[in-house]
Amino acid sequence: MMESIEDTQAGGDFFALLDKSGYNLQSFLDKLPVNGKSSVPQGTTVLAFHYEDGVIVAGDRRIMAGSNLMFERCEKVIPVDDYSLMAVAGVPAIAFEISRILSQYFEYYRRTQIRPMSLEGKIRTFSKLLKENLTASTSGLTRVSPIFATYDIESGKPSIYYYDMLGAEFQVLSFTATGAGAGHIRDVLERENQWGPKPLAERCEKDAAVIAMKLLHVAAQIDNQQENAISNVQIYPILASVTENGYKFWNQDQLTRLESMSREER
Repeated sequence: MMESIEDTQAGGDFFALLDKSGYNLQSFLDKLPVNGKSSVPQGTTVLAFHYEDGVIVAGDRRIMAGSNLMFERCEKVIPVDDYSLMAVAGVPAIAFEISRILSQYFEYYRRTQIRPMSLEGKIRTFSKLLKENLTASTSGLTRVSPIFATYDIESGKPSIYYYDMLGAEFQVLSFTATGAGAGHIRDVLERENQWGPKPLAERCEKDAAVIAMKLLHVAAQIDNQQENAISNVQIYPILASVTENGYKFWNQDQLTRLESMSREER
């Protein structure tokens, strides 16, 4: 635990530097319009689970305000550093701001300490940022429900953490999902993990990616309350992984092939 405290305070304390510059997360939140929860755009479903090489992280790309589809191309899986990804269901503006601060903090630490921040330091830093969002979160207007996936080079192990809106972190040993379709996705993942041909953590990358594509297709159908609001243009979910080689995203051609495979197996 001492290592995490040293990590988050070393190098002059990045948060103190932000305060001196006149910036803090709450000042950013105060600028957001407060005009009713139903009209605030919200990201829908994201998920993460362990597979044999690391962690799969995925999310659909739609943004809803109540039952209205507002946007179809939101990036809900966001790189934080070379070995870390953040996936978020909730208000995109908050997610993007938190990921930007985290990314700058991790890089600041690496340059000032001449070494990457430890896993414990990353976890505690993420929690601290979410706690700064506490006032807005409890109002229900700017709630975010993030998943943090990372690969720790020192231990040679991938990790998944889920955070509640108060900043408490929970390590995920198998799978997690958050957002409107999360309940259904967790049910299916539990079945795959318990009764599938192999536990999720033993699946190869291709099989894990196909599972993620199938689940997000189902989640999109559940989330969509206005069928005529979805365009005819094929928009694939965001699919990424974190392994000992860092993070990677599947490109459009790879997603097209995965979609074909997932349809053949339905």
